[in-house]
This record gives sequence, C-alpha cells and structure tokens, in this order.
Amino acid sequence: MNPKNPTFDPNRRKFIGACCAAVGATGMLSTLAQLRLMGAVASPDNGSAVPPRAGALPADYKALVCLFLAGGNDANNMIVPFDPAGYAAYASAAGRGALALTRAQLLAISPKTDDGRSWALHSSLNADVAGTNNTGLKSLFDSGQLAILANVGTLVVPTSKAQYTARAVPLPPQLFSHSDQQVEWQSSVPDKPFATGWGGRLADLTNAFNANNRVSMSISLNGQNSFQVGRNVVQFAVNAGGAISLTGSSTSATNPAGLRTRAQNDLLAAQNTNLFETAFSGITSGAISNSALLSGILSGSPPFATTFSGTALGQQLRTIARLIAAAPQLGLTRQIFFARIGGWDLHDQQLGAHANLFADVSRNVSALYRATAELGCADQVTTFTASDFGRTYNTNGDGSDHGWGSNHLVVGGAVKGGDIYGTMANLTIRGPDDAGTRGSWIPTTSVDEYAATLATWFGVSPTNLPLVLPNIGRFANPGMGFL
Repeated sequence: MNPKNPTFDPNRRKFIGACCAAVGATGMLSTLAQLRLMGAVASPDNGSAVPPRAGALPADYKALVCLFLAGGNDANNMIVPFDPAGYAAYASAAGRGALALTRAQLLAISPKTDDGRSWALHSSLNADVAGTNNTGLKSLFDSGQLAILANVGTLVVPTSKAQYTARAVPLPPQLFSHSDQQVEWQSSVPDKPFATGWGGRLADLTNAFNANNRVSMSISLNGQNSFQVGRNVVQFAVNAGGAISLTGSSTSATNPAGLRTRAQNDLLAAQNTNLFETAFSGITSGAISNSALLSGILSGSPPFATTFSGTALGQQLRTIARLIAAAPQLGLTRQIFFARIGGWDLHDQQLGAHANLFADVSRNVSALYRATAELGCADQVTTFTASDFGRTYNTNGDGSDHGWGSNHLVVGGAVKGGDIYGTMANLTIRGPDDAGTRGSWIPTTSVDEYAATLATWFGVSPTNLPLVLPNIGRFANPGMGFL
C-alpha cells in the first residue's frame, strides 16, 4: 500500500457503537436515505466548469465499482469447459443440453493456475465498442487485468453437500429468491435482518480518508440499492447523464420556474421545530447543492477520449469515469460506485439475449478500464461483478432457472489477472457440488471472502475487516490474492 496512505484503523469502540446504533435507527435511516436519493434535484448548471485533466488524481486515490447483474447471471456459459472430455460432458443432454454453446462460440483461455481442466470464455466477452478497434474483456484476461472468481455465493458458514442435504448448518434464508438474495449478497450478512450493506459499512469505515469531501463518497448510477446503505455515509444518486435537474427549476429571478425555485429554497431555509422537517430540509438542501456542483463539473467534455456504447450500462460507466476524474474537485480520495444492468433472469430464449448482455458488459467494462488508463489511475480503480445468484446447469427447455453459486469478474490495473481464483464447481448434475438435481452449485467461495479481498485493497486492515464483514471469521480465505 502507498506509504502516504496507511491502512485505516479508527477507534473500534466508536465505530462498533455507531454500527449498533444503526440497528435501532434503520427506519429513520431508510427514510433519510430516500430523501438523499432525491439528491439529484438541482438547478440547471451554467456550463462554466473546466473538466479535470488526466493524471490529476492523487497517488492515494482508490475507487471500487460494483456492477450488479440483476436477475441472476448464468455463469455456466460465461466460463465453459474446453478440453475434449469436459466440453463433451458440458454439451451433452445430461449437461447443458439446448443451452450449450458451440466450440466456435468459445474463446480458449490459459489460466496461470492449472486445475486439471481447460476453460474458455463466451465469445461475446471480447466484444468492443463499434468503430474503436479496441478489445474486450477476454483480451484483458490475457494481458493480466481481469481475474475470474469461481463459484461465489451467499453463505452463512462454509457448507458441503452433505451438510446442505442434512440441513446440518444454517443456510441463507430464501435461497433462489431474487429479492432476498440481492439483499443478502449486498449485505453479506444473510443470517441477520438487513440493516446496512457491506459497501455502506466500508464507506463508513474509510470515509475519514476524504478529509474535505464536497459530496458523498458513495454514488449510485442506478437508484437506491442495499449495497451502499451505511450508518454515516449516505448514498448519493445521479443518473447516467450526470446530475438530475428539478423539472421546471431555474436560476432566473423573474420567470415562473425561477420564482418556484426561490420559494422552494426559502421553505428549505426556514427554521423548523420538528426533527423530521429539519432533517428533510437539511438533506434536501444539501442534495440540491451537491447536484448543482456535479452539474457544473460534468458539463464540459469528458477528460478522456475513450468511447463507451450508447446503452444504459455504457452511459452509467461513462459517468463513473467522469466522476473518478472529478474526484480532486470533489475532495475525494475514496469513492464507491454502484451500477446495474438488468435482464439476466432468462427462463426462456436465453442464448441470444445472454450473448447481447455479455457483449454490453464486455464493451463497457473494458472501456471503463481504458478510460482509467487514460486518466493515469488504472491501478487505483477496481471493477467487480455481483449478481443475485447463478442459474441451473440443465435447461428448462429454452432457458435456465434460479441457482446458487456463480462465477464473477474483477477488472483493474491492480488485479492479478489472467487466472481463476477459488475452486470451480464440479459440473456434474447430482454431483458433489449440486444442491439439488439440476446443477445448482453450492458456493465454494463466500461473498464475504470475495468482499474481504476488495475491502483490504481499499484500505481496511485485517483487524477491522469484521466491522465491514461481520461473518468473515467463519471463512478460511479473507485474502484470496486477486489484488
């Protein structure tokens, strides 16, 4: 770690006290978080800001970008057995059947660690933005900036098939439920009622790195999420185009929109005796100021030449790149971002839709990496995927159903890429990793272990990891080595 940026080690008693207080205050915090997510109400900007220059980020800057694949990604077609025996079993009626990709639809990879099997990636994972002649995610794997995390999922404790079958250990509640598994993935504490997300707790713990921040270090590009709910740091929402303006607002002192804006500001500035009204006014006023600040900063041309696609995901990641570039102007040396792409719940017509989704991810995650390289901060930004769960290995006819463990991608200049971390599932229906009869893989790596490696890179000491990930002591690999 950079010597100018020692691992953060705050007063544990104060932090634990704050976390405990969060449990009792969850209702109020949820309400205030909703208000802050209005954070996007503001007057139109005047376009006067000058975009930051590449290379302007401080040496101790770091950012995490969580890309949530909402609906449950079928990672069984993201990384596929490629040796003759493995591929034959994969493509058989007892394997993937109608969901099997042809060998021509696969791109062979050579992981640094040999587990005795050969692997390939879905060919759409090397898609690039049209007209750029750039390469996609498979090329980043080959050049060492992308790692694969094998068979990750929600776990209360390490769980074997025998333990799962006998219900001999506690299991995450409501397995295979979209809403429950999204929350449990983003909280990392499946055995407790939701209070905060692990990204929110990470922000609470590391916000002291941001000595003079002008906006929240936690920014969502896709609305409210559980991942960024914290006790002290509140997520701030912008849209894919940047800060959102309040419809009908104006800085003019004479036109109706300007008069409405002045009246609104007067109401927010009024003294209130009611605690909730005071909180509402303060948070909304701050949100308006923050959004006006972001509007000014983002109004100019982006400080990089990298092209993103025009899709919703492309524009989310493009805005994240611009916010990273703006970090010095915002007084931030730590940022946590949340982006989301939906459409992964493919119970039918899966193959074509899945290929399009993978291509979208490949084009724009690789573009985000190139933009950070342009900004001189590729080794200071790490992007990682998350999802509700994996999918069943066998088909329901034309799609797949809800599963459990799934493979994930981590991208960045600090990533020790070109390798698979953790243990790939044994891809045998009713086999040693199957929770049922259809190939629903029992995770061999917990969300906690995955998250702990990211949090440690972000600046959390091993001593403080339980403050971010309360269950981490139950698992063997808090440092998986991919960063």
